[in-house]
This record gives sequence, structure tokens and C-alpha cells, in this order.
Amino acid sequence: MAVTESLAEEAHGPAGAVHEGILRRQSARESSARTYARALPIVPVRARGLTIEGADGRRYLDCLSGAGTLALGHNHPVVLAAVRQVLDSGAPLSVLDLATPVKDAFITELFRTLPPGLAGRARVQFCGPAGTDAVEAALKLVRTATGRSGVLAFTGAYHGMTAGALAVSGGAPEVQAARLPYPQDYRCPFGVGGPHGAELAARWTESLLDDPKSGVPLPAGMILEPVQGEGGVLPAPDDWLRRMRRLTADRGIPLIADEVQTGVGRTGAFWAVDHSGITPDVMVLSKAIGGSLPLAVIVYRDDLDVWQPGAHAGTFRGNQLAMAAGTATLAYVRENGLAERAARLGARLMEQLRADIGGLACVGEVRGRGLMIGVELVEPEGTREPAFGAGSAAVGRGDAEPFDHGFAAGPSGGGSHGSYDPSAAASGMEPGAYDFGAAPSGGERAAYDSGAVPSGGERGAYGFGAGPSCGERGAHGPGAAPFETRPGAYDFGAAPARAPRPAAPRLAAAVQRECLRRGLIVELGGRHSSVVRLLPPLTISDEQTAAVLDRLTDAVAAVARADERHGPHGARGHDSGPCPGPGTD
Repeated sequence: MAVTESLAEEAHGPAGAVHEGILRRQSARESSARTYARALPIVPVRARGLTIEGADGRRYLDCLSGAGTLALGHNHPVVLAAVRQVLDSGAPLSVLDLATPVKDAFITELFRTLPPGLAGRARVQFCGPAGTDAVEAALKLVRTATGRSGVLAFTGAYHGMTAGALAVSGGAPEVQAARLPYPQDYRCPFGVGGPHGAELAARWTESLLDDPKSGVPLPAGMILEPVQGEGGVLPAPDDWLRRMRRLTADRGIPLIADEVQTGVGRTGAFWAVDHSGITPDVMVLSKAIGGSLPLAVIVYRDDLDVWQPGAHAGTFRGNQLAMAAGTATLAYVRENGLAERAARLGARLMEQLRADIGGLACVGEVRGRGLMIGVELVEPEGTREPAFGAGSAAVGRGDAEPFDHGFAAGPSGGGSHGSYDPSAAASGMEPGAYDFGAAPSGGERAAYDSGAVPSGGERGAYGFGAGPSCGERGAHGPGAAPFETRPGAYDFGAAPARAPRPAAPRLAAAVQRECLRRGLIVELGGRHSSVVRLLPPLTISDEQTAAVLDRLTDAVAAVARADERHGPHGARGHDSGPCPGPGTD
């Protein structure tokens, strides 16, 4: 069955009835806190590698991968074999924190992969099965070890949804941590980007720590992500990471690296901190380390191991199946050089995406590291800029749920609930969403003017030429190492072609829907849910990579064409714009 057949065609018959029935029951019985199910109205029944098959018979290429959990894709043979071996052995499946051969093998393989400066003196704490509990454990550990309470965290961060993890995330509702600027290029908080922007961010941090009147006492720790995933796929510059390591080490501040999503080869190195060569004091690990099953740990320096017995515990910290699956996954990634392959493949993917869609007016930037890639959608020049209020935030989050109910968000982001719309469900679109017409096949790339892809310096995003050498930018602060110019750094000798455009969550949501119609599953992230994210398994083949590129570029181009014709508030109809304007999605 072709993956590009319309959902409307597949919704008829017994398979379609099962599909719709399950989604209706989910809407009626599950919490309104569910997220992915709102934007991805699929019912997976089988999966292998990159491919998922739904209850309606459609197949999809899964570039969500359990939010980065599936390093080897769905149901990889080595993972299944490891799980079956434990099941067939008669071993206990849950053992709290008792020692077992399965756990011993997992710890041995995990320590083999750690940064050299940590591996020789590491301790591991098994936590509850989610990454957010490991973050809680890391924060508790550094507070216990230092006797201090404050924490340094970064804008745009995401560390989990429990109280402590949320408090150090970028969307925290209350200020419980000192917030520092995270360096980024396209939306640099200092308006410059590149090495200069990273240097300013580092100086701000240094000043905050050393100024006796900053209002920030010496903290218990600093927590950061080497690549911000939910924050919009923002890779931290290696020199900036080295600077943070130096600043914290010189002041006796434990550095916590949150590698929940970036770990196990995802960014082109086994751990994302390996790119910079730093050794954190604490590493927070989850997702891929469990080989698709729930597992979370923190690994930390032995001198921080000041826990009292029972100081941090969890009933399911002895998950033997997850440890077996994790051991198999860690070993397979290491032995087969999948991290190095992710680096090469990711570089090719980003290069091709920049060539194919980077010049479109609605694409602000293509960025990432390894197989952690983001495409930021922006409002094109001349578009009336929607306000980022509650209503448009709802658009970005995908709160309109096609299989729940018609949802019309008002100006305040509230909504009225109507009845289930089977026609919208059958088309795979949200009620009231625009119809793009028949979607082209996944292998057919949409035709658009290749001459409209200008050179890097002419794009809405900054150019990709080399910036000035660090010696050309003047002196740095005392004891501060200069920031090297990275490949793709910006030229600060000239003003950027134009300022970054406002984020476009409406366009990102439209791209996600168009991808789904073409049989491609992608996720959204970023400050306003305006970044289309790719997290394919590290085992993705070259042929599958080409198919992902075709479908994504096709979807982005289709949204760009429709938006150019009709704008954000175009009339609804068969060949109308990509999605409703803010407050109506």
C-alpha cells in the first residue's frame, strides 16, 4: 500500500473503522494533558526500524522515534534478542536496587562509553524510569554535596515536567533558578549570533557569578543541555561549553549535563559533551540508554557521592528488561560506529535541506547536530505578523485535536468544544483547516523555482560563510580563552542580510500536517512551536534518508506556495492556504 494515499481513502472499511473507534475512545477516556496524539492522529499497530504501520493500514516514516528514545529504531533485532533472553532465563524482572548480572552488564557497558575524565571515577544512581526523575536526582545530589540551594539554568531549556525539573526549564511559571542566556545564532539574545554572541553570553554568566551585587549567590550547580532539543534544536558552541566548564570548575560549581535526548550517538558523538571534550561533574541519562524501554540514571564524580541510604529511590529503578535492552543498544551503537555515521549523515541532510528549502521566505534557519535537526518556520516578509498571545501559542502546541473535537480557540486561547468531525478525521486534517488538494507522492518533489534559492548571504537567515578569526575581534576577558570561529560562523564585519523574522507556529503546524499526509512523522519544538524537528533512528538507511528529504521538502514547499497565494488569513477552500490564522486553529 502506498504511504501517500490520502487518509480519506483509508478511513473507509473495517480498518478505518477500527482506527477511528480507537481514537474516539482515546478522546473520551484519556487526560487532556496528552500531547503527541493531538497532532499525530495515528494508531500504530506494527513497527520495524524507521517504519510504523497504523491500524488503518497506512505506513509512515517515523522521524520522532519516541522523542529520541529509539536509537536503533523500532524493534531492532539485537534489542528483541536481549529482551527475549531475559524473559526466557526466568530472571526476576524488577529487583529494586539489588545487584543482578543484567545490571552489572549494563553498568559495565555504560561506563565503557563515558567521557574519559569521568569513567575512571564514576558512580551511578538508578532513578525512576523517566528523565525528569534523573534531573530531580541530579539537583538533589549537588545541593546535598555543596550545602547550597541555588541553581543556574538557561533560557530555552527543557529538563522535564516534575516540579524541580520544570523549575530549571525555560517555561518555568515561577523564578526558582537564575536564568542565563543560551547562545544561538538566528535569534541571538544579543542580536549578533556566532562566536561573538557566544562570547557575550559567557561574559554575562561570568559577571553574574563574580559581581557581589548581582543578587545571585554561589549556586549548588549549573544545568545545561549540550543541544537544546525542545528549545528549538540549538547546538551549544563547543568553545562556549568549554568556557562554562572552566567558569564552574574555577568556582567550585558542579556542572550537570542533561544528555537525556542528546546521548547515545544522536548528535554525532556518543555523548554530546564529547564534541567539546569537557567532562561534566554529573550526567543525566535516559531515553536511548534503555533501548526503547523506561530507564534513567545519573552518573557523577565519586567525590559527590554523599547520599545517605535511601536519599533518592524509586520502585522501578531495577527494570531488568530495560537494562538488557540498554546494554544491547549501547554496545551496538559503539561497535558499529553509529555516532560517527550520524555525524556524516546529519551534515548531508542539513546541507541538502539548506539547498532545497533554505531560500524559501518562510524558512528562517536549518540547524542541528548529527541526527538532531530543526527547520525553523518564520513569517515571510510582508506578512502581517501575528501576535504571540495565548491564542497563537495554542496553534503552536497543536491544541486543536482532530480526533477529539472541533476546537475553536478564542483570543484568550480558550475554546468551545463541538462534536467529533469524521470528515476531518478521514482527511487527517484538523476541523476547519485548509485543504491543500491532492498531496503528491512521497517520491515526487514539489516543483518550485530553484532560482529562488539565493546564496547563503542573501537568505533571511544569516550566511554560512566563515566569520573573522578570534584574533580579529579584540581581547577577551582576563583568563578567558578566545572563541574559535566555527564552520558556518557569521561575518560580523557586515550587517546581516535582514533581521530574523517572527516565528510562524501556524506554518510549522501546517508543515507537520503535510508531512503526515505524505507518510512522514515529525515533531514541533522551539519557543513558539515553530521548529519542525527530525529525530530519526541512527540506523536510518541512505534510501530512507532520501525519502525523508523528499517528503519534508515537498511539504515545506507546498506550505510556502499556499501561504504565498493566500497569506495567513486566506479564504478556506479546496486550494487554500496551509492553515487558519492565529486563534482559529
